[in-house]
Amino acid sequence: MKKLVGVFAFSLLLHVSASATEALTLDQALQLLKTKNLEIKAANYDELAAKEDIDAVSGKNWGKLTFTQDVARSNDAGSVFGFKLSSREADFGDFGFGDFGGAFPMHTPPPSLNYPGYQNFFQSKLKYEVPLFTGFMLTSYTDIMKKMQEMKSLDKDKITTEKEYELKKSFYDMALLDSSIKNLNKILDNINILEKTTKEMIHVGYAKHVDLLEVQAKKGNVERLLVQMRSNKKLLYHYISFLLNQKVQHIQPPVEEIAMPKISDEEILARNIDFKKAATGLKITKDMIKASQAAYYPTLGAFGEVSTADDTFLGDADKHKAYTIGARLSWNIFDGGIDAAKIEKSKIKKLKMQSQVALAKQGILLKTTKIRTQIESLNAQIASLKKELALANAIYDNYEGRYKEKLISMSDVIIKQSAQIEKILQLQIAKNKRVEKILALEKLANKGN
Repeated sequence: MKKLVGVFAFSLLLHVSASATEALTLDQALQLLKTKNLEIKAANYDELAAKEDIDAVSGKNWGKLTFTQDVARSNDAGSVFGFKLSSREADFGDFGFGDFGGAFPMHTPPPSLNYPGYQNFFQSKLKYEVPLFTGFMLTSYTDIMKKMQEMKSLDKDKITTEKEYELKKSFYDMALLDSSIKNLNKILDNINILEKTTKEMIHVGYAKHVDLLEVQAKKGNVERLLVQMRSNKKLLYHYISFLLNQKVQHIQPPVEEIAMPKISDEEILARNIDFKKAATGLKITKDMIKASQAAYYPTLGAFGEVSTADDTFLGDADKHKAYTIGARLSWNIFDGGIDAAKIEKSKIKKLKMQSQVALAKQGILLKTTKIRTQIESLNAQIASLKKELALANAIYDNYEGRYKEKLISMSDVIIKQSAQIEKILQLQIAKNKRVEKILALEKLANKGN
């Protein structure tokens, strides 16, 4: 049995170790993001809290049931008399008749009425109140809370889309860094070969020591660029770990270049979160007008109450119980035009929101057009830079051969190699910008949610 447990534990350890070292794909990372990212979690809690607000408002339709327990001790004349009446224990002696032996002098204050002794009072009361008609206010506010919950849901989608954008960009940046590092390593290999060749040529008297210094200076420059790029990779891993709220040491960068999304401007507008938020905000202003107009209607509520009172807690509770049922109609006939002003203010907010919806639409379409134009320009730039890099590689190979034949100087070779490195860096910058713009277009379209 111990051996079996040991084998199981060992296999489990191997599985965990393999999982820890396994390269994380972009799809896996996107799935982890939705459950692990702290900002998305916080937005999810906001959405859940908004759902509770709906229940809090709609629950008012069911009224409220309250229990009240009063405990008092007093020798105040009014309170003592009221206590006895509530307890159904008042008698003529409480009016002071007993102070005069049956005769009741009209102008002499009875001491037992005005100066009673201390009286204990325990009253238990259960009361239920329910609104029957609120001028459609509760309905309007329930609708508002539902749309506020939609707004929080859109906020969560916006944060999720933003974090997906940042995660995708990090993965594609890593792929571009790997590509640039690979190209620079090829150049470093060439420099090492050139360095070796130069040393041999110096040894036989066909090159000068300054040629070797030029080669080594360029080698140091390339090594510095490689160190910088590897540092950028480390920073990217730290940022990916931050986004996923867990340690990430290995990822599998995308192999292919990111494709241009096939989505129309109309689809982008229909899916865009900012536009949806503006449209939801407009619906809320319409409900706010309805809520303001509720002030013109009367409100009607009903209530029922059962109570018992005694000088001891629940003493003779059944004998001293009392019931009350009733209804109340309230109608604000005149308030100096305050309600009318509130309604007009709600209407003005609605007009403002209509303008914001139109502005959001135009702004999104403008951003879409701008991003599409930038991507087209970057596509042409990248195609041109790829040809220029191929040419720079060919020229360098040619110059390296000519240097070996002593037809040109080392400075000429180094200049061509610098052009090679420059084209690699320019190509990486252009590809980075293209990835950024394509992901920005996907973010506008809320692609992924």
